[in-house]
Amino acid sequence: MGGGAGGSAGAVVLGTGAVVRLLAARVAAAPAPVAVPRLVLLDGRSGSGKTDLAAALAARLGAAVVHMDDLYPGWDGLAAAVGLLEREVLLPLRAGRSPAPPRWDWAAGRWGPRVPVPTAPVVVVEGVGAGCTAVRPELLVWVEAAEGVRRRRALARDGDVFTPHWERWAEQEEALFAGCDVRAGAHVVLDSGPGGDLDGGAGGAPRWGVLRGQVP
Repeated sequence: MGGGAGGSAGAVVLGTGAVVRLLAARVAAAPAPVAVPRLVLLDGRSGSGKTDLAAALAARLGAAVVHMDDLYPGWDGLAAAVGLLEREVLLPLRAGRSPAPPRWDWAAGRWGPRVPVPTAPVVVVEGVGAGCTAVRPELLVWVEAAEGVRRRRALARDGDVFTPHWERWAEQEEALFAGCDVRAGAHVVLDSGPGGDLDGGAGGAPRWGVLRGQVP
């Protein structure tokens, strides 16, 4: 199963800058696809820190970012979004085409206009289920943290919008990762709350436990 309990005993603990340098080095060292962007997929359960990490990595690499939140067709749409990601984003990228997937309008409860993925040397996809397609990326990262830490973060971020749906969404995560063990196949596994929380270690700076993939 996908895991996500957290825990970093014996792990190397790094700040965000060092983790981003580690991931960037792995992307650079991976065999380059022919005339298409390199793909980085960041997966993990809700509240594990994927969005923050994607933003930092994209800034380092000059990458475009695709958020799975834009592809989920509502609160029961986790499994459907995985297929949509493959069809509308990853396969076109691997074929050298410029994808323009539809974006879910959460306020209206329906699909909105298609939005082109910006042209870039690297495309980072972040979100629950990002690593569950048949498309193999140059870098697959699993991000985890203890359930209590994840829930607190997610509800602090999304407030009353997410609170009534937490258990419903968690059940979908459980079902998805029961059949798709992203953690087992990840090049790098990170704990975003090693002995504390992503939001601040002893000095107030984010910390990451590197559970797998310390050396590029």
